[in-house]
Amino acid sequence: MMASRAAGGHAMGAARELTGAARHAAYAAGQAACVAHVAEHNLGAAAYAIKAARAGAAEAEDCAGRLECAWQREQLPEAIRDVVIEDQRRRNDICWRVFECPLP
Repeated sequence: MMASRAAGGHAMGAARELTGAARHAAYAAGQAACVAHVAEHNLGAAAYAIKAARAGAAEAEDCAGRLECAWQREQLPEAIRDVVIEDQRRRNDICWRVFECPLP
């Protein structure tokens, strides 16, 4: 866990110097590496990845974000899908409302 958190810290540090999609992608990587030990923080990496998709899509940002969100949900194992989607619904406001996408 210490090595993972250190790598995540480097990604988060690198993100500060970046802009747009690259910045959000670096934050997604850092968040994923840093918070594996805290289930309540698990949505950060997914939210940043959706923000990266939006930022990289220019004019179709909302569509790109919804597609990324839907793709993420399709990757969830069935055994935890409902729990994760409920968590997204509950914490959507603090995650930039990025989890407003069609259910799988």
